[in-house]
Formats: sequence, C-alpha cells, structure tokens
Amino acid sequence: MNQNRNLFLVILLFLTINTSLPAQEAARNVILGNWLVQDRDAIVNIYESGDRFEGKIVWLKTPLNKQGTPMKDTNNVDKILRKRPALGLAILHGFAYTKDGSWENGTVYDPKNGKTYSCRITAVNKNQLEIRGYIGIALMGRTEIWNRK
Repeated sequence: MNQNRNLFLVILLFLTINTSLPAQEAARNVILGNWLVQDRDAIVNIYESGDRFEGKIVWLKTPLNKQGTPMKDTNNVDKILRKRPALGLAILHGFAYTKDGSWENGTVYDPKNGKTYSCRITAVNKNQLEIRGYIGIALMGRTEIWNRK
C-alpha cells in the first residue's frame, strides 16, 4: 500500500513538473515578436539570441530624412556610429528572463538622444510590455508601454 502511494506521489510530481515547464516556457517567450513603441514611430522586433533576448528596429514611421536617404543613428554619442542606419539598429541587448516574470540585466539604447540605459522589461499582459530605462537604480528612470504589433 505504501509503495502504491509513493508511486502515485512520484507520478503526480512528474506530471506537475512536466505541465509547468511548457507554461514557464510560454511566459518566458511572451516577449518575442514585434512591438510598437510608445511614440508609435517605430516597431522593434524582440528575438532570442542564445539564452538572452535582443531587439532591433524593423520599421520606422519616417524611414527617410529630408534629403530622401535612409535615416541614420545621428544622435549617437559616439561620432563613428552616427552613420549606421536606423532601420535594423539593435536597441535592446542582453536581457535574461527571471523567475519573477521579467527580463533584466539588459540595456536599451535610445536613438532619440543617443544614450544607453540599464533596463528592465515586464509583460503587462501578452500584448503589452513595460520598458523601464534607468541609470543606477530602477527608481530613477522612465517607463514606456510598448504594444504588440
């Protein structure tokens, strides 16, 4: 009788672990896809690279400058990088999924001011992300809401 009970507990534990893994994987991957930034002037594609998450600009509301040539990273603090195209620009780097359901230890590059910030990403729901860029501590920063596209 004890052996049957132990076997039942082992099977129950195995089923619990096996059914929770897909749910954890789904939560981890909710960040993947295309996201319209808060100002609605760009779409960022977030993808997995190894065990980290990255993001790059895949659409711009205004892809060309006044001269009719592709927009560049003109505000970058590094003058050498100001000639690189804005379309395709990687702006999210190195995010790791955490057990609390957020993505941390990454950075976000803001092409509007040319600066890079520490960043934390939280899924508000499956169609909204909260992007928190900051310097030093997360309390001192700015939050944007991105919507799935």
